[in-house]
Amino acid sequence: MTLGELIERLGGALAQGDPERLVDGVNSWELAKAFEVAFADSPGAVTAALGSDAGIVVLPLGVAQAYPHGKCVVQADQPRLWFAKAAKLLAPAEAAAGVHPSSVIDAHVELGAHISVGACAVIEYGASIGDDTCIGAGAVIGRGVRVGADCHIYPRAVLYAGTTLGDRVVVHAGAVLGADGFGYVRDSITGAYTQFPQQGTLVIEDDVEIGANATIDRGALKETRIRRGTKIDNLVHVGHNCEVGEDVILVALTGISGSSTVDRGAVLAGQVGIGDHAHVGPGVILGGQSGVFNGKTVTNEGLRPGTVLYGTPARPLKQVLREQATLARLAKRDKR
Repeated sequence: MTLGELIERLGGALAQGDPERLVDGVNSWELAKAFEVAFADSPGAVTAALGSDAGIVVLPLGVAQAYPHGKCVVQADQPRLWFAKAAKLLAPAEAAAGVHPSSVIDAHVELGAHISVGACAVIEYGASIGDDTCIGAGAVIGRGVRVGADCHIYPRAVLYAGTTLGDRVVVHAGAVLGADGFGYVRDSITGAYTQFPQQGTLVIEDDVEIGANATIDRGALKETRIRRGTKIDNLVHVGHNCEVGEDVILVALTGISGSSTVDRGAVLAGQVGIGDHAHVGPGVILGGQSGVFNGKTVTNEGLRPGTVLYGTPARPLKQVLREQATLARLAKRDKR
């Protein structure tokens, strides 16, 4: 692809250089070569990138007036984002490997065009697989599961019956989607537990990515839904009947209990714990190891945009620090 074609697709302005310059890929400015793109988004990085061997450098608007001779320079509002999108466009397309002879595919499965099914993968009765989708080795696609177009299911992922995936969904190795939720009814006389019906569905919308060994339960009687564009890290658990909004970030070891909701654009950092029937409002940022109690709501109301909440119960960092300082003073006073 030429630099001019990239700019046409991604925007930005060519501040210096030849739009016909071929571009092979992307790299860090320390490692990039003559036909690779590097980016810089801080003054120090700009100087370093312009002095590197990178043939094409993406910079913020207006950060430099003079550029080294022979260097192609693109100015963009968000250089890091431009670089990331360029990486996707320049990545070599995976060739469809076809269906491995050791895979087990029921006769009543609908297979799209240009798909790959790896060794020992299993696709059960009534499932459908969209065009250009890759099913990794040992993956299990359950009865009636719907997988959209251009999805990538990595090895040993398991999609239970009742699961639906949209287009361009990525499910990394070992993830389990649509398992029974953890719901039981206790006999008040004997103390024995009986499972509450777990017969709902799980819907994963377009452009969602699910990390390795993440688990998302089906709904009990209704559905669990992960909305468009959400990114889920490794070892995250989402319980039954939850709804996670668009463009949410769930970082590793986060757990969301059943019937909770996380609204659009929220960020839950590592090891965040959400109780059942809780609600995290749009754009809320919960710092690592924060917690929300059962049935509680956390929002950004009255807070500056971008405020990070910490602790359990989650509250603004400044408040947490004041409380800790007060406790420290009390401890010193008691010691005296």
